[in-house]
Amino acid sequence: MIQVLGHKSPDTDSTGSPIIWAWYLNDVRKQPAKAVLQGQPNTEAVWMLEHWNVQMPEIITDVAAGEQLVIVDTNNAVELPASLAEAEVIEIIDHHLLAGNITTRLPINMTLRPLACTATIMFDLIGDDLDRAPRAIKGLMLTCILSDTLEFRSPTTTPHDRWVAEKLARDLDLSIPAYATEMFRAKSNVSAFADEALLRIDSKEYDLGDKRLRVSVLETTAPEVLLARKDALMAAMPGVAAEDGADEVLLFVVDILREEATLLVPNPWVAGVATRSFGVPVTGDTVLLPGVVSRKKQIIPVLKV
Repeated sequence: MIQVLGHKSPDTDSTGSPIIWAWYLNDVRKQPAKAVLQGQPNTEAVWMLEHWNVQMPEIITDVAAGEQLVIVDTNNAVELPASLAEAEVIEIIDHHLLAGNITTRLPINMTLRPLACTATIMFDLIGDDLDRAPRAIKGLMLTCILSDTLEFRSPTTTPHDRWVAEKLARDLDLSIPAYATEMFRAKSNVSAFADEALLRIDSKEYDLGDKRLRVSVLETTAPEVLLARKDALMAAMPGVAAEDGADEVLLFVVDILREEATLLVPNPWVAGVATRSFGVPVTGDTVLLPGVVSRKKQIIPVLKV
């Protein structure tokens, strides 16, 4: 049985894309496969599964030796199970930069394309076979694209991402603005999450100089709700960093509607990173970054120590 999985702290794309590809492997390629997750998905991803009546995939903590894996929405070993080297990676589908830290025993199918969403790549790879897909598979695909592009607001959005999303919406007879509003409302509902969980729910590990960072992004239509918790969130950062083997946590609260981010500044080191990376003075415990909404394109590439 092939396991299809995305990165740790699964967002909407890393929840939906494994399900989409597992459907394709089972129904089209006739290869037994199942989707699995590395952790509890975020609120938007949970809403997506409920909306399309799709069962939550099994949550795993590691993989077994010799187990066949398809990796989606990442190609970075840091974001994958600890025993990855003992398993057999047979395929990678991703839209992030090439990390280059995964080795395989044999040549594999590897698709990396400069698109905003893994689901967009899958749309192209599946091709005409998507016509046989259940309505829910197309719904997951649309949700992933709208999530990763922030309804086309993100600078990662390409004309092809938009074209695919609009085609899927027509096929599903959905209004993108109305549907995206429901999605983002679900994403913004984080009242049930503890501070530590919020710092991990949509985060990636990243090495900057001699520091290992947990770069967390919380996308919301109600940033004031999260910023009201900033003292508690900053107080939780050292503990989360220590537990996760990181040196610092960087938390960006992204206002989807205003298209801006607020970086929490818990200490002078983070203040220095903010000034050097974004060219802004820091006078308090937050700094506003107009126009910054994408971790992949506007945050990670510019970080400086």
